[in-house]
Amino acid sequence: MQKRKALSSDEAFLLSEKVFKNFIEYFKPFSGQNVHIFIPIIKFNEIDTKIFIDYFLSRNINVFVPKIVDRKLISVQIFNDTSFETNNWGISEPVSNEDSEVLNFNYVITPLLYCDQKGNRVGYGKGFYDAFFANISSESKKIGVNYFNPNEIVEDIYENDIPLDYLVTPTEVLSFLTKGLE
Repeated sequence: MQKRKALSSDEAFLLSEKVFKNFIEYFKPFSGQNVHIFIPIIKFNEIDTKIFIDYFLSRNINVFVPKIVDRKLISVQIFNDTSFETNNWGISEPVSNEDSEVLNFNYVITPLLYCDQKGNRVGYGKGFYDAFFANISSESKKIGVNYFNPNEIVEDIYENDIPLDYLVTPTEVLSFLTKGLE
């Protein structure tokens, strides 16, 4: 978190662009696919996913974003004209509370504080994404995005923690899938 907050807004944007380019080059998303992607928390200097969202919408890729309703993460489909509001945590969310009930995503682009070399993700400690991962199709690719490459092991793993399949950084795309499953 400290390393991320130390980045200037220009540095963070340039690194976000590199993460975006690596994602597009590696995964090659196309029209008709379903992508669930988070809206960045500006005060936490998260990856700027608006670059991704604009790209997806311009190419008729179905875009879904998280919204917390009754302490549960739901997936709301958004469009170019979707209205947003800022919640109590300072996160921009769609005004709609209508859960798309889509469970089969091609990609779930996930926020994180850190991800280790095994795909273990450190989030913000609420467990929303682990619960979400448990309910979606096992075919959905769970992808973390981060400014930094992993160099430490996450020690405090819980039994309900679900690891990521991939991590995209400004310099590389790491796969945590067992060989032969890609």
